Amino acid sequence: MDTDIDSGQRPAKPNRPLLEELLPRLCQVALPEKADGMAAYMKSSMPYLGVPVPLLRKTVRAAARTHPFAEVGQLRATVEALWRRATFREERYAAIMLTDSRLARGDMALLPFYREVIETGRWWDFVDAAAPRVGELLLAHRGAMEPVIRAWSTEEDLWLRRCAILAQLPAKAATDTGLLEDVIVPNLADREFFIRKAIGWALRHHARTDPDWVRDFVARHRDRLSPLSTREALKHLGP
Repeated sequence: MDTDIDSGQRPAKPNRPLLEELLPRLCQVALPEKADGMAAYMKSSMPYLGVPVPLLRKTVRAAARTHPFAEVGQLRATVEALWRRATFREERYAAIMLTDSRLARGDMALLPFYREVIETGRWWDFVDAAAPRVGELLLAHRGAMEPVIRAWSTEEDLWLRRCAILAQLPAKAATDTGLLEDVIVPNLADREFFIRKAIGWALRHHARTDPDWVRDFVARHRDRLSPLSTREALKHLGP
């Protein structure tokens, strides 16, 4: 991973008060009786505390208000430290949640963190949480991010490819359909469920904005689209 040394500056230090307080705060709101079920559902070898997502989000936001970040470098150092030292899955969720802020949104300094999440998390919950952040980078820095998204779509790592396919999910009318097609087409032959599901999800979601484009895409690629992807893409469209 690169560091702030590349810019001639010392790497920022993490927000230690937040790091020290976060786990005790999560333990206070945890429902331990839910932990095993959550781990079983996610097929996770990393244990859960048993914190439901709404409580987790509320707790993370409260901790960030109590110990605000001075600048984006400190935020990046904090989320990287939290991700790497986590002993419970909720801590890793919290690391991603902390990037959903005005300070972090659309800042290219966080791209290495998002890639680390994808490559080391290696499961759909982490990848799907990071994908909208990558999408925000694309909207803010299209010239720099388009080559990244295109490169990810042909990586050997299926999770980078899934992220490339899902990155524009929240973009709606700002979706670059040329880019969307370019990241889907190289993956049409992939038999991996998580890729086929991502293709269908991306197309189904964009159909809310541009149903004619999705119908045309499916028509042009129907012989290569998997039944799962086709079914998902056309799920809410008429004949």
